[in-house]
Amino acid sequence: MRDRRRHPPRAAGTVGGEIAVVNRKGAQRLRGGHPWVFRSDLERLPALPAGIVRVEEANGTPLGWALWSPQSEISLRRLEADPARQPDAAWWHEALRTAIARRAPLATEANAYRLVHGEGDGLPSLVVDRYGDALVVQLLSAGVDAHTGTIVESLRELTGCTGILARNDPAARDREGLPREVTLLYGDVPRVVEVLEHGVRYLAAPWDGQKTGAFLDQRENRVLIGSLARGRALDCFAYHGSFALHLAKHADHVCAVDVSAPALARVHEHAQRNGLTNIEPVEGDAFDVLRAWHREGRRFDTIVVDPPAFAKTRGALDGALRGYKDINLQAMKLLAPGGLLFTASCSFHLSRGLFFDMLSEAVADSGRRFALRAITGQPLDHPELINVPETGYLKGALLEAMN
Repeated sequence: MRDRRRHPPRAAGTVGGEIAVVNRKGAQRLRGGHPWVFRSDLERLPALPAGIVRVEEANGTPLGWALWSPQSEISLRRLEADPARQPDAAWWHEALRTAIARRAPLATEANAYRLVHGEGDGLPSLVVDRYGDALVVQLLSAGVDAHTGTIVESLRELTGCTGILARNDPAARDREGLPREVTLLYGDVPRVVEVLEHGVRYLAAPWDGQKTGAFLDQRENRVLIGSLARGRALDCFAYHGSFALHLAKHADHVCAVDVSAPALARVHEHAQRNGLTNIEPVEGDAFDVLRAWHREGRRFDTIVVDPPAFAKTRGALDGALRGYKDINLQAMKLLAPGGLLFTASCSFHLSRGLFFDMLSEAVADSGRRFALRAITGQPLDHPELINVPETGYLKGALLEAMN
């Protein structure tokens, strides 16, 4: 396979000048509010390294300023529509300040949340998460990576953080010609940070945990189902038990199922940290465990199904749909009459429409009746823009078994 990092694909259009010139399709995309311009929609590529460039139409009409990634298929990511406002250090500082200020309501209930959600905050390809006094950043394009120093300096001043870690290990950086690495950018970031979330404590691992250290996007959903939990509860794909901990506050007993023994060891540790004695870690594949329990006649009053992203690519969608339907069907069979099922998907390629079609098919196959109690999306710190679908990926539903 060709190594695109050393041998970038031949660009469309002509290279020259310091301005990126986009064709009509690219201009329409920008005017519609989407920040991305693909390489195929460039008429002239700027003869500049990765960074920020001016953007114009072929007729000279200015379209603002964008992050420029010479090797990426997403060549431009617009930062600023006003051609008179060239993004400089002051621009970055104000944009970061605005994004951070939006999260102010979260600080009273949690010490871990997202400060910058990339395109959702008008800062494409930049992610910033707070874990207590430490920050974890992801610089996912060559354009934004070129401004690391400016971003770090503003984050230090705006947050007073004690350390900033770059979790630059996602595969997206391969497509930008950037190395995958985990690098300390400032101060000190501990290997483990205690997160306080609506009265529940758990440990995040900024250096090597999932995502940037923990699953922050399900915070409000954990609170929702936790407040409604009762009787015997089940947390499928429990990982470190974030849902299980909230369930255990109100349920009599919680089974936390995960295939990973080390993850379940952390579940046990988290239960002790919260003084909870009603969480039972269960090692095994959730699909197999739920089938076995159905044969045994077990029933649960509260169930959470929060699997990993089954559809990481569009080509994997058909298989993912089968997997999502199967695990939800098994959960529906185990749910006691009047019980509650919270189910979610974090697969971007699985749209809301397909998600609810899948649930409808699972309900039909279960032979039972289920009422829709709530539809959930992304929380305040993960804004999903209506006209930028790539900013959204998380969707959930709360169902009640009617018989």
